[in-house]
Amino acid sequence: MSRVTNKTEKRIRRHKRIRAKIKGTAVIPRLAVFRSNKYIYAQLVDDVSGTTIASVSSLAKKGEKKKITAKAVGSQIAERAKSAKIKKVVFDRSGFLYAGKIKAVAEGAREGGLDF
Repeated sequence: MSRVTNKTEKRIRRHKRIRAKIKGTAVIPRLAVFRSNKYIYAQLVDDVSGTTIASVSSLAKKGEKKKITAKAVGSQIAERAKSAKIKKVVFDRSGFLYAGKIKAVAEGAREGGLDF
């Protein structure tokens, strides 16, 4: 087997490894975070029924610093989780390293009251 040198392929391999270990339910959903170059997305997923409970993105926030926007996305997803009566989640970083914007989303969600 050849070595994987592409950055995206490495992330996808990490993501598959992570998803093999974690699973979201209706009581404790999976907080999936995706980061593109411009925006950041977060959603609460129930893997048992295959549905998205709540989702938030940074599409509306233009011109702000990316880490500040990511933290705001984390606090917004925490608010939506509270309205859905969810307190505990499983964090899915989607193969991205736990640093920068991904860490800011996690901190915003924790400050918003989510437990993971």
